[in-house]
Amino acid sequence: MSRYLDEAQSSARLDAKARRKQLDQRRMEYRRAIESYAEQRLLQQQLSDYPELIAASYRVASRAPTRRSAQPGR
Repeated sequence: MSRYLDEAQSSARLDAKARRKQLDQRRMEYRRAIESYAEQRLLQQQLSDYPELIAASYRVASRAPTRRSAQPGR
């Protein structure tokens, strides 16, 4: 019977470790999402301070010639 209890305790510890690891992974994903959102929001706020730069970069990008893939040799 002692062996059965040891295996049960060992299994319970592994399950607890797996649950803790999964919980930590979820927490990290959530934290990364929050940080990413905050960074995007800050960048958007900084860009909104200079609307003329946004318009200028848009105009430059729209005038740039589109790249074409190399023509195959004859």
